[in-house]
Amino acid sequence: MSGDAISRCVILGAGGHAAVLIDLLQSRDDTRLVAALTPDSALWGQYFYGVVVYGGDDLLPELITQHLVTHFVVGVGSVGSTLLRQRLFEFGLAHGLEPLTVIHPQAMISGQAKIGAGAQVMMGSMIQTGAVIGHNVIVNTGAIVEHDCILEDHVHVATGARLAGHVQVGLGAHIGAGATVRQEIMIGAGAVVGAGAVVVKEVAPFTTVVGVPARPLNRKEGHKT
Repeated sequence: MSGDAISRCVILGAGGHAAVLIDLLQSRDDTRLVAALTPDSALWGQYFYGVVVYGGDDLLPELITQHLVTHFVVGVGSVGSTLLRQRLFEFGLAHGLEPLTVIHPQAMISGQAKIGAGAQVMMGSMIQTGAVIGHNVIVNTGAIVEHDCILEDHVHVATGARLAGHVQVGLGAHIGAGATVRQEIMIGAGAVVGAGAVVVKEVAPFTTVVGVPARPLNRKEGHKT
């Protein structure tokens, strides 16, 4: 493979989600992880799962000026709010880098599904026919996205969550680990579905729901993005 065919990638973040991504990306012949960036100064100059932590996010222009990187991957997951993932994605784009789309070889994706730039589809997950996955979305380990679901940008479907057919998930919403969403339900932008919840009716934007059946817990602070 020629050098021009290799994506030289910086990973934004150095935590648990980043570790999983690094493990996957190190097995790809078409990707070379050049560096990680994180605000955690205790990690600067160290190796994180074999990738050097170059420093903070402010050093990204230096990596670009030196022609060391062409792509970025968001190495931060979310528990509830996806705002940090959104900001890091926009940060990478603003510096002219291409978002790297990451699909685990043991994920099952219909040829009739659409996957957006920078999406991350992890081990054992399933995306069925007609599903539309937006930019910077995580479909995490073992999650199921059934036919004709629409996931807008920056959504996180956490480990083992299940979306039945024709579910729509709004911008930046979070579906917690092991949650289930019944068919034809709409989850509003910025909403949070708690871990293990069973959603049987629409969830309003910027609302957190928990339990079986899921019920509102509180109104999320923040603005619509």
